[in-house]
Amino acid sequence: MSETEALLARIPLFSSLPESEIRHLAKSLVLRRVPPKTILFHEGDLGQHFYILRAGELEIVKGIGTGDERIINQRHPGDFVGEMSLFNRDGRRTASVRSRGAVQAWEMTRADFDALLARQPDLAYEMVRVLSTRLTDAHNNAMADLIAKNRKLEETNAELALAYRNLQAAQVQIIEKEKLERELQLAAEIQTSLLPRDLPRLQEFSFGANMVPARAVGGDFYDFIPLSKDALAIVIGDVSDKGVPAALFMAQTHALIRSEARQSRSPRETLERVNRYLMEMNASGLFVTALYGVLDRVTREFQYARAGHELPILRDADGNVHTPPQGQGAPLGLFDFVLLDEGRFTLPCGTTMLLVTDGVTEALNSEREQFGSERINALLVEDSTSDAQTLCNNFLASVNAFRGEAPVHDDITIVAVSAS
Repeated sequence: MSETEALLARIPLFSSLPESEIRHLAKSLVLRRVPPKTILFHEGDLGQHFYILRAGELEIVKGIGTGDERIINQRHPGDFVGEMSLFNRDGRRTASVRSRGAVQAWEMTRADFDALLARQPDLAYEMVRVLSTRLTDAHNNAMADLIAKNRKLEETNAELALAYRNLQAAQVQIIEKEKLERELQLAAEIQTSLLPRDLPRLQEFSFGANMVPARAVGGDFYDFIPLSKDALAIVIGDVSDKGVPAALFMAQTHALIRSEARQSRSPRETLERVNRYLMEMNASGLFVTALYGVLDRVTREFQYARAGHELPILRDADGNVHTPPQGQGAPLGLFDFVLLDEGRFTLPCGTTMLLVTDGVTEALNSEREQFGSERINALLVEDSTSDAQTLCNNFLASVNAFRGEAPVHDDITIVAVSAS
């Protein structure tokens, strides 16, 4: 292993990558040498690269060149910077970066990063973990600063100290609230980036999808995974919680399913292996319901395994709505063994398949009435001419109209497949 490969392999972000991927990175990454006190990029710039620090230190700066300039963080060898512009929808840098002394950094383009994520989907979970750690560190640093300030204030007059502490506490709360809101926004953008950017293309089939988290981030997910030119894996899942913990568990489960799906295993084998990994890694006590199936374009057959999730809903060419027979199934991440409900059916021309999470069926209005499966079936019968994506949009609009002013209690996800 060359010196560059050895250095890359020791970087936490890349430490889990196989040697072949490390060798590829060593050949493709460009080493950039940055003089002291040099601005690598400015806040608000369009970002097409992110950087992995090899040597030296970088400062993360807000309001650079203004009277409000402040250094909000530092990066050291092995850290990465500039990744947020790859997740933000507008592609803008969220802060400026400046070298303290001489710096060496590997430069990775957006295209190379997207290609790396496609080859190594687990890397997305590692990035979420790093960002979560940064959020925790920022919270701990803020608390440490507050404690230090309180100790200093104890040396002053009691009345002045009380007033000053109240002012500082209010300022800290405002700053922490702004930080938390920004971190949640970034987490939501990262979670959105893990979902398919484009709907798949498969001859004689069209697809649609919508997902709305109950909070800034959520535990629902869906995906379309091409297995060959004639086979497409479709998955929908729902983690047993909401917010940041569910989002992290969702990212972990999603990455495992993508990784196992590409091994060309059956739906049962795929979910069994995912369950085994979740049992080894799950210290949070969360679990996830999931439906994973493979659509064969030639035979028009959809073969699936269901781990405690909602059944598929089918509307045939004559407008009749039904669900496949229901077997027993349990969520993933609960038991060493996995209990799965397996099934298969064909999707003739004119058939539509709908997959939803329980955030649809259990959506509540102000009278605490559930949306329910009967309304889903009625909407499918009424909306018989829309394409798959329009159908998903119409379903989401119907759920929102039913809910009215009542709060959203659970994440909502809808996936549709139409056969033509």
